Parts: sequence; structure tokens; C-alpha cells
Amino acid sequence: MRSTRKSPLSALLARLAALVALVVLGALCPSAAQAAEEPGTQATGLHISDGRLVEGNGNDFVMRGVNHAHTWYPNELGSLADIKAQGANTVRVVLADGHRWTANTASDVAKVIAQCKANRLICVLEVHDTTGYGEESAAGTLDQAADYWIGLKDVLAGQENYIIINIGNEPWGNTDPAGWTAPTIAAIQKLRNAGFEHTIMVDAPNWGQDWQGVMRANAQSVYAADTTGNLIFSIHMYSVFDTAAEITDYLNAFVSAKLPILIGEFGGPADQWGDPDEDTMMATAEQLDIGYLAWSWSGNTDPILDLVLNFDPAQMTSWGQRIFNGANGIAQTAKEATVFGGGSGDTQAPTAPGTPTASAVTATSANLSWTASTDNVGVAGYDVVRVGGGTETKVAASTANSVTVTGLTANTAYSFAVYARDAAGNRSARSATVSVTTADTPAGSCSVGYRVVGEWQGGFQGEIALRNTGTSAVSGWKLAFTFANGQTVSNMWGGTPAQSGGSVTVTPASYTNTIPAGGSVTVGFIGSKGTTNTAPTAFTLNGAACVNG
Repeated sequence: MRSTRKSPLSALLARLAALVALVVLGALCPSAAQAAEEPGTQATGLHISDGRLVEGNGNDFVMRGVNHAHTWYPNELGSLADIKAQGANTVRVVLADGHRWTANTASDVAKVIAQCKANRLICVLEVHDTTGYGEESAAGTLDQAADYWIGLKDVLAGQENYIIINIGNEPWGNTDPAGWTAPTIAAIQKLRNAGFEHTIMVDAPNWGQDWQGVMRANAQSVYAADTTGNLIFSIHMYSVFDTAAEITDYLNAFVSAKLPILIGEFGGPADQWGDPDEDTMMATAEQLDIGYLAWSWSGNTDPILDLVLNFDPAQMTSWGQRIFNGANGIAQTAKEATVFGGGSGDTQAPTAPGTPTASAVTATSANLSWTASTDNVGVAGYDVVRVGGGTETKVAASTANSVTVTGLTANTAYSFAVYARDAAGNRSARSATVSVTTADTPAGSCSVGYRVVGEWQGGFQGEIALRNTGTSAVSGWKLAFTFANGQTVSNMWGGTPAQSGGSVTVTPASYTNTIPAGGSVTVGFIGSKGTTNTAPTAFTLNGAACVNG
């Protein structure tokens, strides 16, 4: 038998050939060469997919964490262990580029990254020197911040699985925040042209709070300007968004458009910045599967010192307890990044759920059920979305293969679909949609009071008090009645009239659109009349009769 053992020379030549092949492979396809050398490496890094932040392996990653004031307390990186011990999966670290404070050096930033990784925390690095400038200087500071990141490229390269670059903190104060768009795009493109592939985070103007809606109005164009599509927007929610409706409306506008967003800062000790509803912020972020990063986290006394010094979990105030241990707090909702070994390493998504079917449809709710998904490990839950055109909005979540969707508008058509997800964050393909049309408001759930406020020759002023006597709120309503004596409506407030002969329909103004259970709205109008002005005797709300009186 011929020997297959290689001579030392042939073995050496074989090894050289393999090395040359690997070098060529690296030149042609660097990620493939990296994968050949390190089979477990996630070459893609954190990135945006379908409007969501995902890891290199495609698993969803939802940031749940706090901020760390490193540039002012550079010797307090030990508190990263405290942050991790409370369940966080992310920390946003304050750095300086030298414009206001002493710049954090490349070696210091490398140490920050190493400590984040040692504590199994995804690290958002942000330049704080850009905070609150007006139009002229803010553009310059954003450009300087981009130069700072480029100067750190050797430290940041290869860390795409572990870090996110927040170009600059709150780059506009109150001076012409409309000028935010172009400099933000320029800074993003400067980093991309320098070869940065990292997820980039951009803050809103108006001290990060976007109270003029500039980021909301221009987010689509900014996102489109990043050719990699690896961009996430950050809103700082303090006193501007202080009701559940405002919080939900702002965040949902981004999610519905598949524009990535998170709450980059919120919360302070004893609500000292006028933060009345952080619990809704956390609950809404959880419902929409978006991240949040609290500013002050232990909640003891000082909003900066609380970030890094003397952390004692036994001494946390109610705010500290809520951010970490509340129903939607970090300990309850954070999942460790799989790049650190979090989860099971499972990368297989569940199968798509079956097409939903609808039952028990009322004016304001509908029961949906579907055939359960299957998964190689196990389905953790389902997300129900409302589909309209090219957008979708999450409306409910369930651990079972059924759910009741509430808060719907009477006599309105909807389309719903379902996603399944597993414990590792893998999400299935979307199910087919089901169409649902809600019922009219039930009879007997409304009452109407009609009166003539004043009359003059040929005209009069009328008033209609519409009360919701049902048990659920009514939105997007339509009131109908008929004049018997040829009266016409010429001007109305609180609603918009449409008239055909004696038949009048009224739809709500924006401020009367929703009538809470037990609540009422008032519509006033100016009308013309002849010699007789008999009041209408029958009224319907969304097609159902109301009690007159």
C-alpha cells in the first residue's frame, strides 16, 4: 500500500498554500476570512432590521439600562457591576471630545469598552460636549464630535457587536432646532465615509426632547440618508411628554413607520424635572419592544452622583425601585445580549402563526385567535399588530394563541396579523391578516340634550350636549338628526356638519373626538330658520338610537 504520510517539505508547502488562500479570502471577503479564523464570531454586529435593533445573529435586542457619567467620574467604572447586578443589559456612557470638558483618550475609551464587556453590558458611547447649542455652534460641535469618533476608529473597530455610537448628546437647545436635520445627516455620512459600520444613535433637538416635532417630521429623510440603514433615533422624555396619550403617540409614530427609536434619557429623583409618568414610558416601551435608558438610576439625592457613587440597592428611593424592579422595570424586562452568552444561543425563529379569526366583535373590542406556532425550543408569546398600508402597529401581546384587542372605534374596519417570538428573541414571519369591522355603538348608550340658546329673525343659535352612557369610550363618532322645518346649519364648533335636505350628520372636532364612558361633549352651531323652529326629536350615534333628553 502506498503511504499517505506527507514529507516535511510537502506539509510546509500545504500550510503555505492554506495561508495564501486565507489571505486571498480575507482580501475578497473579510467577513468570511474572519469567520474561518473565528467560527463563533458574529461578523455583522448590532444592526437595524425591519425597524428593530438586532444582534449579529439576527436576534432582537431591546436596550434596558441606565446612564453612567464617566467623563466626570473616570475612576468609578466599578459601578458598572452594580448596574449589571440590577439586571441591566445596556449602559450609556458619557464621554467628552474636548470641546467643553477634557477629552477622554483612546486608552480610556478602550478601558470603558473592556469594562462594559467584562460586565456583559452593551455599551452606548456618547459625546456630551454637544449639549444644548444653537444652530451655528451646534453644527460645528456635531462635526467635531464626528472627528472625535474618527480619531478613536482603531479602538472602536471590531467592536460592532458590543458598542453603539451616540454621535452627540442633545445637540440643539432652543435656537432654531429646525436646523438639526442637515448637520445630523452630515455627521452620519462623515462617519460612514470613514468606514464606520456601527449602529449610530442620534439625539433629538430641543435638549433631546423634540417639543417642536423636528425629529419626528424629518426622521424619514435622515434615516434614508444613511446608506447602511444602521441608525436609531433617541428621544429624551422629561417634562415635554407628560401624559400617556402624548408618550404613546410620539413613540408609536416611529414604530408604525418602522423607524428605529428608543428613550435615551428619562427619569430623575423625586420627579425633579417634572416627570409625571415614567411608568407609562416604561410600559409603552415594553409594549412596543423599544429600548429605554434611565438617566438617574439609584434615585437617592443627586442626579449625577446617583449614577456612579455609593450605590446601595437597599437605599433606593421609589424611583430607583421602579426603574429596576417595577412591573416594566429593568429586572423584569431586560434580556442579556446573546453575544455574551445570554439566552440559549437559539437562532431558529418560530413558524408563522395561523391566520387569525375574529369573534365577539363589539363597537370597541374583538377577540382574535389563531393556530399556535411551533418552535425548536418553545414559543414564548405572540404580538398582535394592526396593519394599514405599509405600516403596522403593535396593539396587544399574549402568551396564549388568543387575545382580546380593545380600544377600537365603532363602525370601523381594521386588519390584524400576528407574530410569534421565542425566549431568545427570534421572531416569526407575520401571519396572514384578518379583517374586522367593529359594531355600531349599542342602542341606549347615549343621550342627547338639544336646546336653542337664542333666536332672531331668520336665524338662531343651537347647542347639542352628547353624553356617552355606555361603559366604554367612544371615538370617531357620528351623530345624526333631522330638522323638520327646513332649518340649515351655517357654522359649527365642536364638530363638522354635513347636511342633505333636513338630514344633518355631525363628526367630531379633534378636541371632541373621544367621549369617555360617562362623559360628554358639547357642539354649538349657528343656523337659519323660517317662522317655525321645531327641535329634532330623534338622534342616532354611529347608527344607534340615543335617548332624547
